[in-house]
Amino acid sequence: MQCLQDNWSTAELRRIFSEQARYEKWLMFEAALAAAQAELGMVPQAAAVEIGEHCRIENLDPAAIAQEVRRIKHPLVPVLRHIQAKCSGTSGEWLHFGATTQDVVDTGTVLQLKDAHAVFVRDIARVQAELNRLALEHRDTPMVGRTHGIQALPITFGHKCAIWSDEMRRHAQRFERSGEAVLTGMVAGAVGSQASMGELAKAVEDGTLKRLGLHSPLISWAPARDRFTEYALNIAMLGATLSKIANELFNMQRNEIAEVEEIFSEGKVGSSTMPHKRNPVLSENIAGLSRTLRANASLMLEGMVQEGERDGISWKVEYKALPECCMILGAMLAQSIMLLGGLRVDRQAMGRNIGLLKGYLLSERVMLEVGRRVGKQTAHEWVYEASMAGLEQGLDFSTALRAHPRLSQALTPEQIEELTDPSHYLGACGAAVDRVLASQNQ
Repeated sequence: MQCLQDNWSTAELRRIFSEQARYEKWLMFEAALAAAQAELGMVPQAAAVEIGEHCRIENLDPAAIAQEVRRIKHPLVPVLRHIQAKCSGTSGEWLHFGATTQDVVDTGTVLQLKDAHAVFVRDIARVQAELNRLALEHRDTPMVGRTHGIQALPITFGHKCAIWSDEMRRHAQRFERSGEAVLTGMVAGAVGSQASMGELAKAVEDGTLKRLGLHSPLISWAPARDRFTEYALNIAMLGATLSKIANELFNMQRNEIAEVEEIFSEGKVGSSTMPHKRNPVLSENIAGLSRTLRANASLMLEGMVQEGERDGISWKVEYKALPECCMILGAMLAQSIMLLGGLRVDRQAMGRNIGLLKGYLLSERVMLEVGRRVGKQTAHEWVYEASMAGLEQGLDFSTALRAHPRLSQALTPEQIEELTDPSHYLGACGAAVDRVLASQNQ
């Protein structure tokens, strides 16, 4: 559905994985193969030149090819027949000489991944830049840190964003490694033996893939799908991080919390029946997309279990799973850039939420300070007693501490006030933000 397609993909990624793009990559392979073979004297130079001239997308009739694919049940042969028909004399006879369909399809997929990878690298950097901006801007903005969904201790919003940024840095490194590995093509022939290419087989493969800007493998990888699977799993891991960020921001936008709000553009409608609604559309969409992404990544793992030298049962699972992984990630990255770039942070709401527990958020700090004098376990027992009594009586933490007979002797009223100030218990949040930002500027 066109009205929903931008929820699941971007126009840029749809072009990369379109039918036209797939055919273009296949034709690039056939032209490069003929040129490499001609250079080695395996096919006539004139034939290679003509094949290269006709391996253009405008020479294909996609509708006619689709109809022929349905008739003969083969994805590549109709394409080859179209190009052969364009060639004069016997030139077309040298098209696809010695190669097999999986050489073309797999290398074509790699060429599509090459284009998609450039988009991912660019957009990972953009997400990271937005997180770094928020981390720096809110380095010292106090907020509640929550564990198990419950208020725990004060942190800063910048610290939260810096953790996300550091995680994104590791994703960038993973993509750099797996992106380098996945850009490997193949000219292996029917069973990977390269027998159809004779003694020049490796030279043909190297020459073909060099023309396409791809690495040459040591050996056939037709039944070895680990490169594609690793890339898909890295996509799923990155998607999980983006989903985590979006889900956290989704929850922080709840009216009862209201610490952040995603961009609200003029004309944006939250509900067809409740005019007041300003729904967290981007956050919930990003968080939801990751579920489909992880499901597709699991299909890629299934594709690794191959029989013999080639196995269409497992291999063809990739036709669905890998492009979808890429298109979904493209949408998640684009929407994350938009979400983070337009995020409104409400410092007042963060401060208000810190005060919801009336100072009990600082129980650890009081315990540790008293523990230095009377021992940690004893201090824990005293602060626990004061906290439970105070909560039962509806007292704030400072009052509860002053009402405890032993704590009131261990601490002066001035010390109690200072120890229950959340802005004085942010630990190394600021320094940690600085380290993360400095590491990314090196």
